[in-house]
Amino acid sequence: MFDQATLIIGGESRRTGSAGLLKVTDPATDEVIAELPRAGAAEAVEATRLAQKGFAEWSAKSTFERYQILRRAAQLMRERAETAADVMTREQGKARAQALAEWNSCADLLDWSGEEGRRTYGRIVPGRAADISLSVHHRPVGPVAIMAPWNFPAWGPMQKIAPALAAGCSVVVKPSEDTPVTAWAIGRCLLDAGVPARAVSVIWGQASEISDALVKAPEIRKISLTGSIRVGRIVAAAAGAELKKVTMELGGHAPVIVAADADLDALVPMAVTWKFRNAGQVCVSPTRFLVDDAVHDEFVGRFAEQTSKLVVGNGADPATQMGPMTTLGQLQSVDALVHEAVTAGAKLETGGARIGNIGNFYQPTVLSDMTPAMRAMNDEPFGPVALVMRTHSLDEALAEANRLPVGLGSYAFTRSDATAARIAGTMRAGMLGLNHFALALPETPFGGVLDSGFGSEGGTEAIQSYLTTMLVTHKH
Repeated sequence: MFDQATLIIGGESRRTGSAGLLKVTDPATDEVIAELPRAGAAEAVEATRLAQKGFAEWSAKSTFERYQILRRAAQLMRERAETAADVMTREQGKARAQALAEWNSCADLLDWSGEEGRRTYGRIVPGRAADISLSVHHRPVGPVAIMAPWNFPAWGPMQKIAPALAAGCSVVVKPSEDTPVTAWAIGRCLLDAGVPARAVSVIWGQASEISDALVKAPEIRKISLTGSIRVGRIVAAAAGAELKKVTMELGGHAPVIVAADADLDALVPMAVTWKFRNAGQVCVSPTRFLVDDAVHDEFVGRFAEQTSKLVVGNGADPATQMGPMTTLGQLQSVDALVHEAVTAGAKLETGGARIGNIGNFYQPTVLSDMTPAMRAMNDEPFGPVALVMRTHSLDEALAEANRLPVGLGSYAFTRSDATAARIAGTMRAGMLGLNHFALALPETPFGGVLDSGFGSEGGTEAIQSYLTTMLVTHKH
């Protein structure tokens, strides 16, 4: 796929870009694995103009026909899964089993969204006069600009693509320049399944230039972004100036409340698996473990011991449990947070250093004796680092969980229904996992509150966000 990948503009392959060439690097080997055309504002403007025409074609199809096409696209994704997983592992670094699961989950998301798109019903409202009927209609908002991250090169774009297409919108997708080929592979599945050519574009390159052009393009009627809070503020402000709809998923700093009655036998293996999945580069990765004093020492000992046994290596190796971090810059940022915390008094239980000098490998790390004053407890590490803070009451744990101005994923472990109910009623977050960590499913809303953004991806809420509402009153 690396040799085949090109920009896709209005469904057509483009082997040159106005911004030159983009080199894609394998984060496990530092090898340049692809040289691709690099787009700029010119390609973004062209893609949006074609998306307007593609929107007219795609939105004119019946919801049933769109459903059939998206189901075909999902089947093509499953047929191409092995090759796509290889690509994802090479350009992003995650263990291949995780890459394969991610790709196949995207096929499920297309299936579900296509089916749910058939149910974007309006409603009849009883009129106040016998000769007047009232009805509410839902219409696709128009062409959509999609800005996706590098940590989930398939799931990230597909959380936006699937509901947008299911609603009848056309899409211009801007994947991360670190992981463009996976998004290209998704684009090919959509087009090969029969989505109208001008309804799909996939462009990468000069990130700020492309994003600015997409937001300002009059054809684009909605922007959906997954990114940092800083970038989210910029994009949301620019979209607001143009009065465009937005969905913002801006990350978090997920707390994990471990109550005195938590089942450590169940929790510890789950915590290791979910904390170090994708090298911790997950916006809902469990990060701040707020552990009751009664079980603190046992939890830390068992958690650190199991963490130290994780196999770190090239994601292509079947034995690998955690691959490299995707970028050297992110590795350096994580390393700085770890060393600052240790200098400030945190205890390094395991890990805490880069592995070798080839690839972006970092040891799975557990830090205890964390305090709210440490930078790592305030700035999301977004890497393979677990932070453990001792707490002495549920009140203290909840106060720390809600201290930051972010609220995306959150978790709590307790055997008490009363404690669980109190946590659910107090936690300030878009999502809460009680006694487990899985949050993202096609049929459930995914999103945050406060600085973690607004709007939902997944569930009926996602499709509704790509629709507008129209009231029709008819005097007979």
